[in-house]
Amino acid sequence: MWHCKTVAIVGVGLIGGSIGMALRQRGLADVVVGIGRNSASLRTARRVGAVTTTTVDLAKGVANADIIVVCTPVHRIVDRVREAAKHCPEGALITDAGSTKQAIVEALDGALPRGCRFLGSHPLAGSEKTGAMHARADLFEGRIVVLTPTKNTQAKDYDELESFWSALGSVVIQMSPEDHDLALAVTSHVPHLLAAAMAACLPEHWFRLTGTGVLDTTRIAAGDPDLWTHIVLQNRDNVLAGLSRFEREVAALRAAIENRDEDRLRELLALAKKNRDALGS
Repeated sequence: MWHCKTVAIVGVGLIGGSIGMALRQRGLADVVVGIGRNSASLRTARRVGAVTTTTVDLAKGVANADIIVVCTPVHRIVDRVREAAKHCPEGALITDAGSTKQAIVEALDGALPRGCRFLGSHPLAGSEKTGAMHARADLFEGRIVVLTPTKNTQAKDYDELESFWSALGSVVIQMSPEDHDLALAVTSHVPHLLAAAMAACLPEHWFRLTGTGVLDTTRIAAGDPDLWTHIVLQNRDNVLAGLSRFEREVAALRAAIENRDEDRLRELLALAKKNRDALGS
């Protein structure tokens, strides 16, 4: 079983807190250091058992870390990784949990001092809820984690992070940063915008008439607006392409309805049902 003496988690929210909780409950790390900017949030992380110790001093927090996982919002990841590399042990391995990969990897690939290396990760797990109070030790159980190696990635680093995420219960796959962002625009980022658009257009005086259909469809729109603003803008080109594809589908539905084309409308709805059924529960 994979084991590490000290893991430092920068940003102990839902994802970071769940990583720490899983590490501790599975006995995978002797020390889990939670690093953040908000003392109250760090107290919550300690209270729920996500970490063994906390600090607002990043340099102090990573000083003895064997592995560092940066779980901040995507627009802060590059700076946090670079700062951590200045103060962690020489040759430490650093990863992240960001929903975008290309811009982050391009900024950090082979560019860290003192023999430190960065290999991007993205666990496809989470919730519209935020904060360590919602952390769960089983959050990654059976969930995909994407690793995004480059030509500069050392095989030992890939193997180490594959073992790390697997020990948390994840299924690890490999993608290029570019392919990751292309895929996630379609499977995550655009769906979030569509849920947001649907929620935004609901008239308040009809709120009490909403049922499970609306609630299920708009659930992810409850996510942190600041967090999602940076995700979408960092993956701007792929998101715009995904929105264009959606607009074409909506146009086809509109045309079928306007033309009273029952066969075409049924065909479009049947394809949607087929794809949704294939995804499972």
